[in-house]
Order: sequence, then structure tokens, then C-alpha cells
Amino acid sequence: MSRVWKQESPADLFHRSRRILRRKAEITMAIAYRLLRLVHLGLMILPASLLVWLVGSPSAQEFPADVTRGKAVYERHCIGCHGTSGWGDGPEARSLTVSAANFHRFSSYLKSDEQLQRTIEYGVVFSPMHSWQGQLTETEIRDVLEYIRLLSQQGR
Repeated sequence: MSRVWKQESPADLFHRSRRILRRKAEITMAIAYRLLRLVHLGLMILPASLLVWLVGSPSAQEFPADVTRGKAVYERHCIGCHGTSGWGDGPEARSLTVSAANFHRFSSYLKSDEQLQRTIEYGVVFSPMHSWQGQLTETEIRDVLEYIRLLSQQGR
């Protein structure tokens, strides 16, 4: 029985490799933390070169989220339902059967970045919030998430 492999697009390969690199960075940091803890407790002595490797930035390939780019993505895709300030009062909000999220609500404010990212990527079942995965890049999702965080803080 032969297995047919799906041809991956360059974007898919790029995102998969970034996920792998991020996971490697997380594992490296977990190991580094444990080793440095042992050193701190005096249970282990490490050579200086190993300490430099452990303390170095494993996620140097990642760029921080950009609020300006996030605002542009928000204005292009989100403003219709969520409104200019994130109150859920956009021009299309009146026609929605399920109201758009108000980012100034305490429940929205309490959501972790991972929860918000998952909502953007996969949408919300039985609501007008559809999945943006495949339409927005991982960087755009991170940028718009940063902008949403900024909006939620500005209204307080």
C-alpha cells in the first residue's frame, strides 16, 4: 500500500518550520531553566560556554508583534463587526444574530493570548466569527491580537 503525500506550499512549509523552531525553543528553555536551577542550588557546576549557550536567545528568529500592522489588519477585516474601538458596535454588528465580542468586557480582558489566537484562527461555533486560518498569516494574527490588547486597555 503506497502513501500519497500532499504537496505543501512554501507558506505551509514556512509555518510548519516556525512551529517546530518555536517548540524546540520551548524545550531548550525548559532544559536551560532546570539546569540553571541546579547550578543555583549548588548541585551542579557548568562550564562558561554552556552557560552562554543556555542563556542565549533561542527564539531570535521570532519578531515581536507590531501594533501598527495589527491595526491595519483590524481595519481591513475586523472593524465591520467589532467597531473602530472594539466595543462590538461595528456597522455590520446590528445584522448579526450573535453579537460581536466587546473587547472591553472583563471576560474578554481575562482571556489569554492563546485563547484569543485560537478564536481568531478557528472562529467560534454557531456565531458569525469564522476561522481566519489560511486567510491571515501567523504574523498577522499575532499583530492583530496585540492591537486588540491595546484597544481593550484604551477603553479602561
